[in-house]
Amino acid sequence: MMSATKPPYRVPSMTEIAALPWNGFSVASTFSGCGGSSLGYRMAGFQVLWASEFIEAARDTYRANAAPYTTVDPRDIRQVKASDILDAIGMKPGELDLFDGSPPCASFSTSGKREAGWGRVKKYSDTEQRTDDLFFEYARLIQGLKPKTFVAENVSGLVKGTAKGYFLEILKTLKRGYRVEAKLLDAQWLGVPQARQRLIFVGVREDLTLPPAFPKPLPYRYSIREAIPWIARVVHDTSGDRSIGDVTNRPAPTITVGVNSVNSNHFKVEAAADISRFDIGKKWDELKPGQQHEERFSLVKVDPDRPCPTIVQTGGNPSAASVVHPYEKRKFSIAELRRICGFPDDFVLTGTYQQQWERLGRAVPPVMMMHIAAAVRDGVLKRLPRGA
Repeated sequence: MMSATKPPYRVPSMTEIAALPWNGFSVASTFSGCGGSSLGYRMAGFQVLWASEFIEAARDTYRANAAPYTTVDPRDIRQVKASDILDAIGMKPGELDLFDGSPPCASFSTSGKREAGWGRVKKYSDTEQRTDDLFFEYARLIQGLKPKTFVAENVSGLVKGTAKGYFLEILKTLKRGYRVEAKLLDAQWLGVPQARQRLIFVGVREDLTLPPAFPKPLPYRYSIREAIPWIARVVHDTSGDRSIGDVTNRPAPTITVGVNSVNSNHFKVEAAADISRFDIGKKWDELKPGQQHEERFSLVKVDPDRPCPTIVQTGGNPSAASVVHPYEKRKFSIAELRRICGFPDDFVLTGTYQQQWERLGRAVPPVMMMHIAAAVRDGVLKRLPRGA
């Protein structure tokens, strides 16, 4: 039952976000992906004036959802100079309110090979690239831009095991001229129906004499069922947009949201979500909702009454073990993933099912970033004297 202090789960639409008033502060974003972080800033009232994304498929999605005033730079970040960004946004060093960055983090993920890949060029999304040095490219741009604040994000694995040396070196580099703190935050305590730990760095320029600010965890969490209330009643829609058709327990071509409603929304379940022809489909039969497979640890039939386990970028491969639907022998549809990952229902995703899953799996949940952005806005930027 919904608590009186717990609002229903709802992410505003893209139209609603576009209509939000500007809070007076501006952002430049690096490693912007499909735009999860940028959307979070926009939800907190910021204007994202410039964004950088090297991967073409991610850049296509970013542009499909970008605000009209946002410049999207396609170059490798190693080719970008601070002066390029300042020229694009019409500012001088020190004037930018917030500099955002989510350098690729696969090299530090606890689910990957970690140090075996450090210093090497290897496959990353749709290209090949060395990624473990990109945090230092982000730090290089900070020194040139001299923003009032910055927010950087990475996986929790950066502070675990052998990666701690990298973490300490990164922290030392970021502290040049800035007061910096880093905290592990979990999306499930920041309004997202997904357990997703991320390491968040917040820096404040030393001359501003204010400490970094972080959001406080909410006193509640959202379950998958609260985000996807139709999860136990998927509708096979065979009768047009004004009737619900037959209830079935098979993978459905359409999900009807607001069942029995004349104005219900219709969401497609992609054919690629079907796992019945793969080995993991057989193993799905062995699990109850909430169980993890004893051999294929990544295969989890989710508990609908809890936050979802972490959505990883490789889960869109139909044969790969990942989180799966609790009642149907399939993976989540893209419409369902949007809600689990804290995106608006009308957020445009381009490419194949697997590419769209990857975009969501790599993204910082917008709702999570909204809380982080609001903390920096209220705890630092709004406290600065005019003209600072």
